[in-house]
Amino acid sequence: MKPALYRLSCVLLFALAATQLQAKPAVTEALELKPTQEQLEAAKLASRYLTRMHYKPTDIDDALSKHMFKAYIDSLDGNRWFFSQSDLTQFAALELTLDDALKNDNLDPPYQIFAVYTKRVQDRVAFSKSLLKKPFDFAVAETLELDRSEKPWPASQAEMDELWRKRVKNDFLQLRISKTSRAKTNDENVAAPGTKPQTSRGIPEDARIDKKKPIDEQIRETLDKRYSDLGRRVQDLNGEDVFQNYMNAFATSIEPHTNYMAPRASENFQIQMRLSLEGIGAVLQPDNDYTVVREVVKGGPAELSGKIRVGDRIVGVAQGNAEQIVDVVGWRLDDVVDLIRGPKDTTVKLEVLPKDVGTGGPTDFVVIKRDKVKLEQQAAKSRVIEIKKGSDVHLIGVIELPTFYLDFAARARGDADYRSSTRDVRRLLEELKAKRVEGVVMDLRDNGGGSLDEATELTGLFIDRGPVVQIKGVGMGVEVKADRDPGATWSGPFAVLVNRSSASASEIFAAAIQDYGRGLILGDNTFGKGTVQNLIDLDQMGNSESPKLGQIKITMAQFFRIDGGSTQLRGVKPDIAFPSAYDPKDFGESAYDNALPWSSIEPSRYRTYSDFAAVIPELDARHQTRTKKDREFQYLVEDINDYRAARDDTMVSLLESKRRSEANEQEAKRSARQVERDKAKAGDRTLNPPVDPRPVSPSTSGVATAVNPAPSTPDADDQSDVLLEEAAHVLSDFIDLRGSKRPAAVVAKAE
Repeated sequence: MKPALYRLSCVLLFALAATQLQAKPAVTEALELKPTQEQLEAAKLASRYLTRMHYKPTDIDDALSKHMFKAYIDSLDGNRWFFSQSDLTQFAALELTLDDALKNDNLDPPYQIFAVYTKRVQDRVAFSKSLLKKPFDFAVAETLELDRSEKPWPASQAEMDELWRKRVKNDFLQLRISKTSRAKTNDENVAAPGTKPQTSRGIPEDARIDKKKPIDEQIRETLDKRYSDLGRRVQDLNGEDVFQNYMNAFATSIEPHTNYMAPRASENFQIQMRLSLEGIGAVLQPDNDYTVVREVVKGGPAELSGKIRVGDRIVGVAQGNAEQIVDVVGWRLDDVVDLIRGPKDTTVKLEVLPKDVGTGGPTDFVVIKRDKVKLEQQAAKSRVIEIKKGSDVHLIGVIELPTFYLDFAARARGDADYRSSTRDVRRLLEELKAKRVEGVVMDLRDNGGGSLDEATELTGLFIDRGPVVQIKGVGMGVEVKADRDPGATWSGPFAVLVNRSSASASEIFAAAIQDYGRGLILGDNTFGKGTVQNLIDLDQMGNSESPKLGQIKITMAQFFRIDGGSTQLRGVKPDIAFPSAYDPKDFGESAYDNALPWSSIEPSRYRTYSDFAAVIPELDARHQTRTKKDREFQYLVEDINDYRAARDDTMVSLLESKRRSEANEQEAKRSARQVERDKAKAGDRTLNPPVDPRPVSPSTSGVATAVNPAPSTPDADDQSDVLLEEAAHVLSDFIDLRGSKRPAAVVAKAE
């Protein structure tokens, strides 16, 4: 599934809290919205800065107009459920005029397209509701394509109706299987007197299973409300929404990390950047009709619950102990975020379709107490892993760094004890040395970056002194950020663990460690974001006293490694690769069709510490042999193979017997794994004989949404971090191959 540019227009918000949406009358008329004077002014200012200050020289011309047109259409109907081919034929006259419209302060074209969109949505709502009055035949072997982003637009009304008949049938079947599976679970779990029934995963059962009503009647009520909500949500859209979508189509057509944020989105972005994370601590993103967990914030309530994972789909939300779950399938991202928002110490109940369960599988219910994500929980942490090899034991220190943080305000005030990632890691390294660890692993998985200065200073803890990163800006020469403090806090064996979500500052650090030959890079190829963005407040530029024009996030510089190459697009390639479900065409910088290209400049002057080329083949061979015998590692391999098989198979069966069989297979697999884990708790987890790591049969139960599948388990507390443990094993192998004697103090210096 290729990423649509419209996803970039959605500001990825932390799901912080909850406010109820007010009900509105059913929608029967298309909206008639028009651009405001403030929007005309914002478009003029944004156009000026985006074309004059961006790192990538850009002209407002027909080529840009064509890209804008596609991006805007995708922002409204990226999966091609509403517009028909005749609509696109009608819009074609605007495809090469959007550039002229921007130059002439004309915002009418996007509003004209939006008016047609609202009418098409209302038509589909009415048609879908009418289908609920008729029975469905689930014994007919037919299929539905869930990912239509690259399919032809429906060519006729009959084709559109048939498409939606199957969509509504799939919605009905999905709820039918989920509800009957949950009802069966209830019957199998007898609650003690005075207690609520428990599911097989220990989650209180929800009142959605109403035994007083036939399940099909409940489903019709749920779907009727879902489709009515779709119409109301379109009615709730206002001119600011239309304008933001359009301006984002403009901004992202220049470059993926360039965005426009209307006043509402700008306010939410500032909440995120201030780390005022009062809520559940999860980053959400849209994926077709689902709201998907893109990131679980370290130290946040969601992570601490152990019940929310990356790739899980939120399908319902309730406040506190309320029994009424609000169905949020098909909702806009910001509406779901609004529903989850709420004050500290209140609770929110989420209905979750787990990432490793097909679209027809049973859902879980997770109750989370909203709270602030404290700095202490975001800070670096350390631990020691014991690697036993016969009678020998290697002590490997681990430092987990969720982000490159710095308390700018405290430093500006002159506080002597201000917090920073470098200060905390330095302290942890001293503690690990006191515990006589032989090697250290820096865990930067899912670390999306942070302070550039911190990336530079942190690198300095592992080298003597020298350049760390080069920066080239618009119309500027090359600036070199360097560590100028002599000596290293840790000069022993070192490794950096990364994944595809390691980006920006994480890539700067990993690239410098790799270029210096200072440590091994383990894991997955990093994200490939080698650019620098600045925020421009259009209200300040336009001398507006109130927030009405919004902000633009604009790319103004690019990072380069000290060897002269860029981390842009290519990222940092690991010395030893671990299994990964990421596909470069789906996730990472290379997934964007207009990402800035890789480039290079002159290298800095520096000296390397080591060359690992001679030992990497042996390290990799040991890694392969060991992991083929590791039960948990092979679970991970199986899950990745499952995901890869399902990733491109987006055709879902509408045959009930097949869907139930698939759901039962998934549940049986989860249960069997848990039984095997329980048996292995008292002993080791070695497989004998090794598990066959070949891909299992592809699932046809729906679109997998996770971008980094972890081993499938109902209880996260029972799951060990197999990749981190394997990184410690690889580093212990390196220590064995290089000799147990810790390297002497660092003497190599940059020229």
